[in-house]
Amino acid sequence: MTEPERIITLSHRVGEIADDKIDLINRITSETKILALNALIEAARAGDAGRGFAVVANEVKAISERITGVAGELSTELAGSIGELKELGQRMVQQIRGQRLADLALNMIEIIDRNLYERSCDVRWWATDAAIVAALETPGADSARHAAERLGVILNSYTVYLDLWVADASGRVLANGRPQRYHAVVGSNVAEARWFKAAMATRTGDDYAALDIDEMPGLNGAQTATYVTAVRESGLAQGKPIGALGVFFDWRPQAAAVVKGVRLSEEERQRTRCLILDAQRRVIAASDDNGLLRERFELRGNGRDGFYGTEDGAMVGYALTPGYETYRGLGWYGVVAQRSAARAGAAEAVAPGGASR
Repeated sequence: MTEPERIITLSHRVGEIADDKIDLINRITSETKILALNALIEAARAGDAGRGFAVVANEVKAISERITGVAGELSTELAGSIGELKELGQRMVQQIRGQRLADLALNMIEIIDRNLYERSCDVRWWATDAAIVAALETPGADSARHAAERLGVILNSYTVYLDLWVADASGRVLANGRPQRYHAVVGSNVAEARWFKAAMATRTGDDYAALDIDEMPGLNGAQTATYVTAVRESGLAQGKPIGALGVFFDWRPQAAAVVKGVRLSEEERQRTRCLILDAQRRVIAASDDNGLLRERFELRGNGRDGFYGTEDGAMVGYALTPGYETYRGLGWYGVVAQRSAARAGAAEAVAPGGASR
């Protein structure tokens, strides 16, 4: 339990004790008033002999009324102070909890950024590979086969990729790295594909294009992060574009490892959803595997990072991609949405159909 949470717990306890003791005081003063009233009645019956006793009974009654007044004032003042203390503690808990979730969200998106920065480096580097350049400068069966072998060697070392494709300037795919797995790729025309157009539009060999996560038909519908650039004459940065290289990052398992690897306790994990959103707030990775590429998460925050509470007691922390080195990011967000422990516990206490466990 954090110190602010302990403040809330203690304030509740102080409030309970104060209520109990004030209630006890009120009961005692009530009994005292009854005794004083009985004493006055007996004093009246005694006539002159009971006058002195009547004075004492009146004093006891007055003191009881004063005690009742003090108890009422104490109850009012304590209620205000304890309420303020509870509110302060709750704000501190929300601040600490929210900032922690925002920090976790930032850590997630930073890991993604660093990973994708490497992809942006890979595509630019491999576009200068001699075998790939040769397949486009001197097209033929032998050069295409050599390029495919070279791509296969790369894939054996970089297992995070599904495939690598080389297409000529007309959009015809000449070679891929996994022809046995994706045998329909070579010979297909990708001239109208977004990735090919983006690659051919790069200005120099130092440029690349990164596409949003999508399901790639040529890769059996796998979810890919696609990075592309033009292959240029002689592999020179300022050379004329002679084709395109597309590298298809195996997005889903790599992203799942990040969102499912967020450091949470087992109790927290049951009520927390870790997400990566693209610039359109589309869910592209989720720790619960739900809504991928279909769901849009209504993120309230418009800043780079922060947190906010929801009407149902949940807390959402978020962070905008900071980018890494030359990778500027695509406007993605890391998000950690966590239900309150109290509400999560209440939900678990009710079985399907509304029956209590």
